[in-house]
Amino acid sequence: ICMPGKTYGVMISNIKEMKARGAPVIALGSAGDKELIDIVDLYLPLPGNNVFVQVLASLVALQLIAYYTAVALGKDVDKPRNLAKSVTVE
Repeated sequence: ICMPGKTYGVMISNIKEMKARGAPVIALGSAGDKELIDIVDLYLPLPGNNVFVQVLASLVALQLIAYYTAVALGKDVDKPRNLAKSVTVE
């Protein structure tokens, strides 16, 4: 997720470093972000001009990506592995 703000430049730098090492990069970002579009393999634009709306949209997009990736890999999405119950009593 690469959104405009204080860390945008660092994120672009990190993406370029990953690409230099041969990693495929999928990015979610503001619609029309030319710099991001030019350096990633797959670009998913987030709707709206409000950063808060874009963050909420990215949450939905990431949940769907995780779900469909797990289904494609044949994983049981209703019983994720390494998930432990935790109870805190105060």
